[in-house]
Amino acid sequence: MENKKISKYLSLILRHQPQLINLELDSHGWADINTLILNTKKYTLTPELIYDLVRGNDKQRFAISDDGKKIRANQGHSIQIDLDLTAIQPPKVLYHGTASRFLQSIHAKGLLKGERHHVHLTESADTARMVGSRYGSAVILTIDSELMHQQGAQFYKTKNDVWLVEYVPADKIVNNDT
Repeated sequence: MENKKISKYLSLILRHQPQLINLELDSHGWADINTLILNTKKYTLTPELIYDLVRGNDKQRFAISDDGKKIRANQGHSIQIDLDLTAIQPPKVLYHGTASRFLQSIHAKGLLKGERHHVHLTESADTARMVGSRYGSAVILTIDSELMHQQGAQFYKTKNDVWLVEYVPADKIVNNDT
């Protein structure tokens, strides 16, 4: 349970509010692990604990640099960073998990990124269901990513298999399944 709390804390710091602990991220979102450890007062962090959290995170939210000295969040940032992603062709369909209470807005406006850099999509309906259930009664939206791509939408795939896109128009949501 403690590791889950630390993981959520790292998400907050590395994705949204590094200034809470006077941590500086470089332009690509990387933070020095030693500085993270020194500036964190809420938890007792060690390099080994951080490496274990990164390796053991079921959603692979974080990455360690090749030299082992830096950490970053793989996606989900609300702060401006460059994740060095290259646009690629998506599969024919992708999925988005949400709660049924958001459907009216989604059908009117499409899927909006909100304060994040991108809308998050997945190739797995099961993953979408799990994500949607965090917010209430889960609904799985099927996205016509192939048509979006043909019409110029840029798709990116993160190291942990999350698909990112700027926006999903309502007319590209081909169905929803509860």
